[in-house]
Amino acid sequence: MDEKLQQLGEHAKASLGDAVAGSRITHGELTLEVARDKIVEVLTFLRDDAGCQFEVLIDICGVDWPARKERFDVVYHLLSPRLNQRIRLKLTTDEQTPVPSTVGVFPASNWFEREAYDMYGILFSGHPDLRRILTDYGFQGYPLRKDFPLTGYVEVRYDDEQKRVVYEPVELAQEFRSFDFESPWEGTRHVLPGDEKASGTTRKA
Repeated sequence: MDEKLQQLGEHAKASLGDAVAGSRITHGELTLEVARDKIVEVLTFLRDDAGCQFEVLIDICGVDWPARKERFDVVYHLLSPRLNQRIRLKLTTDEQTPVPSTVGVFPASNWFEREAYDMYGILFSGHPDLRRILTDYGFQGYPLRKDFPLTGYVEVRYDDEQKRVVYEPVELAQEFRSFDFESPWEGTRHVLPGDEKASGTTRKA
């Protein structure tokens, strides 16, 4: 299997030139590192070439590396049902530089790119309708970025007086939390069975 993947990587590199910056095989899967502005060309080749026939786009997803200059990986997963092979493409971008949309090559890219935009803020140039797809209208920030707070920025509730959903800043009301005697913050207020020896106390009958 690795030999076939090696041949596939060499074939893609020979055919696409500098559009493919590198390739590697890990855990029986081939990954091609692609130049950002060449992604449409690469996907078109992999779909139409007789030796590839990757006719199914399985997914497009993002990976966030906040400390890196180009903080995002954009990852494409393809399947060739005819040849029973899979391939992964990877490119990098930052918060301002858009990635060419691949909707013209694979229509399924439409919603995948919208999801990557919604979750990470990754931009896609030439997309026919680049807007949020999973979060609500007016949502602030991008939830899958590693610097996004776990609580989010706003909380949602239904206001009975206004008869509509309202957004308010997140408030963590710690005073309403009820801790039991096993809470690691509170600790126990009495000697638990079996602890009397360690504490130097004698358990009362």
